[in-house]
Amino acid sequence: MSLFLITFFLIYGSAHAYALLKAKSALGFGWGTVGILAPALVALTCAPLIIYFLGKHGMEGAARAVSWVGYTWMGLLFFFLWTNLAVDAINLVFRLAGAVSGGESPPFLISGKQPFLALVALCVALGTYSFFEARDIGVERITIRTDKLPASTSRIRVAQISDVHLGLLVRNAKAEKIAEVIRRVDPDILVSTGDLVDAEINHLEGLAEIFEKIHPRLGKFAVTGNHEFYAGIDQALQFTQRAGFSVLRGEAVQVGEFLRIAGVDDTVGAALGAVPGRREAAILGGTPTPLFTILLKHRPRISKGSRGLFDLQLSGHTHNGQIFPFRYVVGRPYPNLSGLFPLGGSFLYTSRGTGTWGPPMRFLSPPIVTVIDIERAPRKEGGRS
Repeated sequence: MSLFLITFFLIYGSAHAYALLKAKSALGFGWGTVGILAPALVALTCAPLIIYFLGKHGMEGAARAVSWVGYTWMGLLFFFLWTNLAVDAINLVFRLAGAVSGGESPPFLISGKQPFLALVALCVALGTYSFFEARDIGVERITIRTDKLPASTSRIRVAQISDVHLGLLVRNAKAEKIAEVIRRVDPDILVSTGDLVDAEINHLEGLAEIFEKIHPRLGKFAVTGNHEFYAGIDQALQFTQRAGFSVLRGEAVQVGEFLRIAGVDDTVGAALGAVPGRREAAILGGTPTPLFTILLKHRPRISKGSRGLFDLQLSGHTHNGQIFPFRYVVGRPYPNLSGLFPLGGSFLYTSRGTGTWGPPMRFLSPPIVTVIDIERAPRKEGGRS
């Protein structure tokens, strides 16, 4: 955890230093102005730690205020970073082309005060759009066909939410929108594939009750994500259970006569010694079963010993990068980044998430509730609807 924090703040601090030097170069202010601006940028860099400290000491109002400022700034800084790096790449190509042609070293193609201010305006516009994109919850539908349903059951509908991140920024209004979408799609089963709560959940009055009012006929099931452990696993579990979910922590349950749902804790729990010791393959029974088996697992990784022991794995965690183009960064450790992936007789589906972490923004990755229709078919096949 400490290594993660060190890496995060080195990268995030470097992004602030880059932004400050770009502003100095474009606007032409001196090192005295840099000295005046630097403390504010250091404070913004440390905003996640400040939020954590305020939340732990019961200062929820202050923590929320700092969250809005710090995380909105983080989102805008992300836009500033990749747009300016793109401009730097264009300038570098332009300079290299001039050098290769043998002419005099040309000036930068895009530089100066006006282009810099135009990029700042573009970042603000992208950030504003992303704020509204994050509020508009859509529905993604997939269909899985299986011969494991009896003739009396033509379809089971599962609704999946993931990475809601209820906490300081994602509050009652967002929870009500999510609940309304769930009620509209009318699922037989509701599942949460982790990170239902964020790290700051000490005062979430009324939020659990919003989800508790949803009563699918075959039940509600959840697994932990990494943020349940960051929030404090005990209080995270209490919240999730108050919301009406059965939390599956290294166990499988049979639902009706033809369906089985298994769930495992997020891997971060192992480092904290808070995960049941059973292996995933053992949880799934070790051998294939005639029951249609859904595996709930926060991270979209396939355990080698689990192949062939489930029909559908439902995951989240990636947010599809949340703010483009970070999907290309997240896609390196998680190549099954978003969508439905065939595994040869079974499937993995990765949700791009229902809420937001950090910046209350999404860009080219709108939030979703996923509807999975498991339909009876004479032979196994599957695909998108």
